[in-house]
Amino acid sequence: MDWKQKLSYKYNTADTLEKLIGINVALFLLTFVFRTIGFLFQIPTDFFIEWLVFPKSLMEYAYKPWTIITYAFMHSGIFHILSNMLILYFSGKFFLTYFSGKRMLNLYVLGAILGALIYTLSYNLLPAFSGTGRSYLIGASASVMAILVATATQAPNLQVRLFFLGNLKLWWIAAFLVVLDIIQIPISNPGGHLAHLGGSTVGYLYITQLKKGNDIGSWLQTITDWFIEFFQPKSRKSNMKTVHKNTKKKQSSSTSRTDKQKKIDQILEKISKSGYDSLSKKEKDFLFKAGKDM
Repeated sequence: MDWKQKLSYKYNTADTLEKLIGINVALFLLTFVFRTIGFLFQIPTDFFIEWLVFPKSLMEYAYKPWTIITYAFMHSGIFHILSNMLILYFSGKFFLTYFSGKRMLNLYVLGAILGALIYTLSYNLLPAFSGTGRSYLIGASASVMAILVATATQAPNLQVRLFFLGNLKLWWIAAFLVVLDIIQIPISNPGGHLAHLGGSTVGYLYITQLKKGNDIGSWLQTITDWFIEFFQPKSRKSNMKTVHKNTKKKQSSSTSRTDKQKKIDQILEKISKSGYDSLSKKEKDFLFKAGKDM
């Protein structure tokens, strides 16, 4: 298998989370490639970043409407992207045990949109920002916080092993980061922290409304459906055709769904009592596959 086949295989088998991280990393590297070219040839290359980050000015946003989403795939430095991708990876893995990749993508975009709206409203309406010049929002933090808080809302007592601190409940971690954002608003990067809080709010509302039967991200499907195939792993389709009908199809399908839900409930109860790490590989695989079908 040559490198092209390996790359194609990795792409085809990657899930939504892995592809989101891949896009973030690819754009981060591309940003620094442009900066290097600009330095070597002494030419301006800031246009690449400026056309993707979200501006505070509504007039500037009017001719760059895509930036309300693209800024959430850009980062300003190595620590910025590293911290965001670590949180996205760990919270995203848990998110996908409960929900599908399609819902993760919708929530990621929702977090970006509300984060940008909170940012631009704050900078244009609040007195604290009246003397601020040109300003831009950059980073996936609002989207990442949306996914983290959503997962913590869905499974607040989920046990997470955090380095030397031992096992912590997921909602403790999410609450700590939210409080940290609030505390840091008057200290540094106020617009960024306000955007994070916007993402956190979306994450909480998304799950609480979903439990009531309302999917507040469903309207995004008209936007994301055209490239949803890019984010979802490609499955191999069988060329064999069925030449007979199963007369017990409806009955067996209903029974299968009931048994599947019972098993999911048992696994989720085990997670809430003993943590995700207590699951066997078979249980983790089952929960992951079940989450994709939700």
